[in-house]
This record gives sequence, C-alpha cells and structure tokens, in this order.
Amino acid sequence: MRDPAGLGASAQPTDRGASQARPSDAAMNRVVFLLALSVLINYIDRSNLSIAAPLLQDELRLSNTQLGALLSAFFWVYALLQVPAGWLVDRFDVKWVFAIGFFLWSIATAVTGVLHGFAALLIVRMILGIGESVAFPSFSKILSTYFTERRRGFANAMLMVGTSLGPALGILVGGSVVGAFGWRPFFLALGLGALLWLPLWIVWMPVRRPVAVSHASSVIGMKSILRQRSAWGTCFGQFSINYFLYFLVTWLPSYLKRGRGMSLGEIGRYGFFLFLMSAVGAAVWGKLADQWIKAGATPTLVRKTGLVGGSAMVGLMLALIVMSDGWAFITLLAFTGIALGVACSNSWAVTQTLAGPLAAGRWAGFQNFIGNFAGWIAPILTGFLVDRTGSFASAFFVTAAMAWMGAVAWGLVVGPVEPVDWDLVAKRSRIAGMPAASASLP
Repeated sequence: MRDPAGLGASAQPTDRGASQARPSDAAMNRVVFLLALSVLINYIDRSNLSIAAPLLQDELRLSNTQLGALLSAFFWVYALLQVPAGWLVDRFDVKWVFAIGFFLWSIATAVTGVLHGFAALLIVRMILGIGESVAFPSFSKILSTYFTERRRGFANAMLMVGTSLGPALGILVGGSVVGAFGWRPFFLALGLGALLWLPLWIVWMPVRRPVAVSHASSVIGMKSILRQRSAWGTCFGQFSINYFLYFLVTWLPSYLKRGRGMSLGEIGRYGFFLFLMSAVGAAVWGKLADQWIKAGATPTLVRKTGLVGGSAMVGLMLALIVMSDGWAFITLLAFTGIALGVACSNSWAVTQTLAGPLAAGRWAGFQNFIGNFAGWIAPILTGFLVDRTGSFASAFFVTAAMAWMGAVAWGLVVGPVEPVDWDLVAKRSRIAGMPAASASLP
C-alpha cells in the first residue's frame, strides 16, 4: 500500500497502531453516545450567544461592534488553540484532557448568565473557546485508538448528528426558552445541566493503558505531518466543509427572512428541517459506509465517495436553491441537508485512518485550525456580497464553488486512505540527518 505522500505505506491492516486491547463493543457504544451528546452540547454552547443576542444587547446596551466582537471571540481562541490541543491529546490521556475541556466550557457557559459587563463577557467567551478547542482532536484520538476501520463510519456519523442537531435545537428550542424565561436562566441551565455528562464520562470512558511504542512516536512532530500531501488535502477539504456549514449556520435565517420573506416561525421550522436532514444523512451514510467496508470495499473508495459526492451535491443544491420556489425549494433544502451530512460524516474518518493513534490528535488539530478560518471568512464575505449586490445569489454561488473545490481536494489532493507508516517516516528522517557517507551505508 502507498502512503499518500509517496513515503511508502504500512503493509499492516488499516487498524494499525491500536495496539492496546479494545474494550467491548457495548462499552464503546456507550462512549459513542457520550461523544455525540458532547458535540451536541458543544454546538449549542458555541451558538447560544447568537440566540440571546437581541435581549443581551438591549440589557447591557452593547453597540453592534461590541456584539460582533463577542460573537467572534470564541472563534479567535478556538481556532488558534487547535494545534496545542492536538498535542495535548496525543501526549496525555485523552479521557482526562477532554473531561477538563468539557468542564471548562460548561462552567464558562453557566458563568455567562451572571455577568454584566462587556469585558467580562469577552473573557468568558474566550474561555469557552479554550475549553472547546480539545473537542475534535479528542474525538479523532479516541476513534482512531479504540475503533476499527469498519466501525468508524457510524461512530463519526453520530458526531455529525450532534453537530447538526446542535444548531437545529438551538434555533428551534433556544429562541422559545429565551423568550419565555430570559437569556440569563438559559445560560445557567445549559452550563450547569451539561455537567451531568461528566460523571458518565468518567465511569464509561476507558483509561489509556501505557503501551510500548516504536521510535516513530518520538519523531512525529508537526513537520512530519505537514510533509504528507494528504494532510494538506484534508485541511483544504475541511476548510470547504466548514465554509458551507458556517454559511448555512450563520446566514440561512437571514436569507429565509430577507430573501424569502418568511416569518420567524417559518425560519425556525425550515432551519430545523435542513439540519435534521443533515443528521439523517450522516447516520444513514455512516451505517452504509461501515457495511460497505465489511463487504470488502477499500476505505479509499468508501470515504472518497462520501466526501466527493457529498461536497459536489452540496454545491449543486446551493446553486439551484436561489433559482427555485415552492416545493422545489423545500426539496432542494432537504437534499442540501442530506449531502451536508454525508460529506461531514466522512472527513474525520479519513484523518483518523491516515494519522493513526500516534498522530491523530495533532493532525486533527491542524486540520481543524485551517478549517476554522472558514468560520471567519464565510460570514464576512457573505455579508459583503449581499451588501454589494443587494441579493443572496452571488453568496450562494461562491459557496457552491467552494464546495466543488472541496470535492477536488478530497478526491485528488488526498491520496489513498491508508495509514501513514510513521516508522518509515522516522527512518527516512534519520537517514536525511546523517552525513553523506553514513547515509550511503546499508
């Protein structure tokens, strides 16, 4: 088998590196449930400020500039800490790294409900970003260590179900709760209620046992990862996925209101509908992907079919949505959600296979670092295009083009979805550092 960067690949199975005995399937199913629940909480917590923004802005007399700073503060810290977070989960037991991160972001959410000043809110949003920064590197570390290739499809899909249902429930339920009880009880209930997750995690998540590792583990740094062509392919692909995901999360409500003239109730229903279909698409494809691999298909064929096909379909649906009406619009919205789920459910599975347990945290951290630049660019560029043209059409077409570029990255830049042979990478690194005479020795 070939390494994506042409360095040579392991002849071992795709589950290479998971040297410690895996817990039972039932035990790991409980872990998947907790991971999916944690990512649902994660996405509600990162978007809850936008739900409460109108009331919070009026009560604290914040300017639009201050509100914009609060809404973006999370992403500043979250993106910048992805690489350090990846190092943490590779260096220490991921069970406790993730538990500390979860505790930190839950407390930050709860504390938000008792603050009264702009500076304090800005700081607590940054703390939220610090806590959540360990999430996706931890997910990749856990799934690459404890799950075989033929079980990662559905496990990753469950994470994407949480990713989809978080914004959906935030829009549908969060608005009603804030309207009925106010924004402060909303934050307190979310943050303190989430802490009930922690005891289950401590009981159900296995402790990492010390294992004998090869010399490769001591030389896998970011430089070794960035020499892999496939690492850059996954980064560009993740940027594309995040671009159309954040475009829909941040601008779909405004498009439905201003571009379609819908009421607030209709906006909530249609927004929930799209992300619900995304959850369905992820769950169904994840199960089918596992069955396909069990039947003998290669991970390369299965993962790239989902990523290339899903991304290309998202682009096509977005390009057609702005030209549709009536039932055609609703149908295209449903297929956009399904394609979103199919694409999102595969991206981290590719990383987990390529990086393996030795480097999954750092690779996923860098991939998420690059990918989250889309969270900065997509909302700003969309607003600029709408202001410049007076229409959402150009913003939809740009997002469609971004989705198609992602399909190219996943299909052509990412190589075969096979584990990188880190032992061979380490060996070549040692040879490259030898004097010429020594390097020529057998």
